[in-house]
Amino acid sequence: MIFSGELSAGSDHLETELAERLGMSRTPVREAALQLEGQGLVELRPRKGVRILPVSSDDMREIYDVLTELESLAAESAAKAGYSEQDLAALSAAINDMDRSIEQEDLEAWAEADDRFHSELVRLGGNSRVCMIVSMMSDQVRRAKSSTLFARPLPVQSNEDHRAVYAAILAGDPVKARQVHRDHRRHARDVLTGLLDRMRLRTL
Repeated sequence: MIFSGELSAGSDHLETELAERLGMSRTPVREAALQLEGQGLVELRPRKGVRILPVSSDDMREIYDVLTELESLAAESAAKAGYSEQDLAALSAAINDMDRSIEQEDLEAWAEADDRFHSELVRLGGNSRVCMIVSMMSDQVRRAKSSTLFARPLPVQSNEDHRAVYAAILAGDPVKARQVHRDHRRHARDVLTGLLDRMRLRTL
C-alpha cells in the first residue's frame, strides 16, 4: 500500500485502522510497522499511530552509494566466475524484456525487468552477505523508482549500460564489468535524486 501510494507520504494511520483494512489483529500490524520503521519507510508516533515517511533524496543518495559499490563488486566477481551464455540466460532475458518495454513505452514493465536484472547480477556475484544487504535496501529503491517512474525520460541509456555489463561478464573482463556498472549506478542515482529534489520543491 505504501509502494502503490494507497498510503500516501505524510499521511497518519492508527494501528486499529490499518488492522481493520488488512483484516487482521493489531499485533502483526505493530510488528510489521516496526520492521518498516527500521527500513525508513514509516515513523511510529506514540498515541498517533503510523506516519508514512516521504521518499528522501538524501536517503536515496546514501543508499545508492552503498548499492553502487556492492553491485559493482558483484559485477566484478561475476566476470571472474567464468559464466557461460547459459549461466547468464536470466540476465540476458531481463535485458531483452527491458528493450521490449522501451519499444512499447511500458515503464512499469521496464521497472520490473530492471529489478530482475539487478537481483540476478547480485546473485551471480556469489556473495551471500552482499545479497542480504542489497535485499534490505531494495524496497526503498523500488518505492523511489515507482514515485519517479513517469517523470523520467525513456531509460534507453540504462539498457545500453546493462548490455555492456552483460558483455563484460561474458567476456570475463572484471575491470570493465565493475567500471561500467559503477558508472551506470552513479548516473541512475543522479537521475533519481534530481527528480526527487524537483518533486519536493514543487510541493513546498
